[in-house]
Amino acid sequence: CFNSGSSCDKCDFETNLCKAFNEFYLHPGWIRRNGQSGIGPPYSDHNGNDSAYFLALSSEMQSSSATLRTNVFLPTEEEHICQITFHYWVSQMSGTLMVGLQKHSEDTITNIWQDSGELQNQWKANTITINSTEKYEV
Repeated sequence: CFNSGSSCDKCDFETNLCKAFNEFYLHPGWIRRNGQSGIGPPYSDHNGNDSAYFLALSSEMQSSSATLRTNVFLPTEEEHICQITFHYWVSQMSGTLMVGLQKHSEDTITNIWQDSGELQNQWKANTITINSTEKYEV
């Protein structure tokens, strides 16, 4: 759920990458799949639905990294705090999942959260809060 004040955009990947992600910025390595794909775990989404879609790294990407970049968030005078809640799964094969913030005045991406998966092979949820008065991407 991409939450900016009272408006909340849910993003479930059922039909596409949803409004949050830029279709053209889906790095090679990310695939849209569900639990019935036959690729391996997870065999369902975080609600236990085996036909619901989620994004996953393809098996060829095990040794390298891949990025997902959101569209640009546009804070307003009244609303410059954004909460993003996401569900994620880290398998035993995986490395580290990181969330970075890039403000438009900065060239660098600041790492604002990461998890290397102590509790592996289960869905977890996390909420990050971003306070910015300028445009940014996550």
